[in-house]
Amino acid sequence: MDSPKISPENRISPEKKRIAIIPGDGIGQEVIPQAVKVIQASGADVELTDFDWGADRYLRDQTTVPAGGFATLARDFDAILVGAFGDPRVKTNIHAKEILLGMRFTMDLYANVRPVRLLDAALCPLKGIEPQDIDFVVIRENTEGVYTDAGGVFKQGTPDEIATQEDLNTRKGVERIIRYAFEYCRHNKKQDGSPRAKVLMCDKSNAMTHAGGLWQRAFKEVSAEYPHIAAQHMYVDALAMQMVRDPRQFDVIVTNNMFGDILTDLAAGLQGGLGMAASGNIHPGKTSMFEPVHGSAPPIAGKNVANPFGAILTAAMMLAHWGMRREAEKIEAAVLEAVREKKTTQDIGGPLGTREAGEWVASRVLSY
Repeated sequence: MDSPKISPENRISPEKKRIAIIPGDGIGQEVIPQAVKVIQASGADVELTDFDWGADRYLRDQTTVPAGGFATLARDFDAILVGAFGDPRVKTNIHAKEILLGMRFTMDLYANVRPVRLLDAALCPLKGIEPQDIDFVVIRENTEGVYTDAGGVFKQGTPDEIATQEDLNTRKGVERIIRYAFEYCRHNKKQDGSPRAKVLMCDKSNAMTHAGGLWQRAFKEVSAEYPHIAAQHMYVDALAMQMVRDPRQFDVIVTNNMFGDILTDLAAGLQGGLGMAASGNIHPGKTSMFEPVHGSAPPIAGKNVANPFGAILTAAMMLAHWGMRREAEKIEAAVLEAVREKKTTQDIGGPLGTREAGEWVASRVLSY
């Protein structure tokens, strides 16, 4: 997976890297141990520390995030590897909101980076598509938009009920995510070694004129600083159609929080489903959080059927972010081999369980 190289503050120090491991809920408790196993097999010089944040702890003592928890992560760790949050036993999902969204907002992890890469043609539902045809990245603004939970409900439960959900966009937030996208494009290559050359900004400015106007102005101004990179624009509905019609045309896509959330789930379908999708929540030069795109998937939790490859590829992305390219490449090569050899879980055509698929990848990593 590509890794962002944004500025001198993102340079890699030689010290052992410290990773906080938070499996969370549901299948997170199954796939993250497999990712850890693969990290250890890669020989990466890391120190792992487990955290029990999640539904089990919340139900035990009503703790979502311990006092000073986010400060501890920011001070004592280089990165956080997270599984998933959400448990039907917690009806309000308050723990998921306070842990996951709290981490993104409190630690200002403003760039959600989601690589979309097809490993094998058999995984893509589109006809005539080969692995080289799908290699783009979606960069989603991660700390603003409708997810700030601004708004409210008036006269709840009555026929006159009114609900508002405000789409909050700041000049600072919009400009920095657009600049991040151009810097990412400038410093990262595709898997075949060719340079990235296009940044496409996605919005709905023909309907959402206030927020869209801000995005349009910021994109025009920032793109002028990168004349060697092609600047493009699409409305979100057109982009969704084009993503399944011809994904070859995309390179780097930058968009807001909600559109990025929706589009990346669609994009995951092009690469074999949510079980194959990795992501990073990044603030250059600061502790960042990495998580597979899938959720906690309560219906399949505990059945040893969840696909661990999204979590494993997320671990590779995390290592690459630090400059541990050799370790990351071994992991990616092992996952690719597993897909081609059908040493996978059933959702992508193999006969293995979660543990068995993870163990197969770890054994291959050890052999490289």
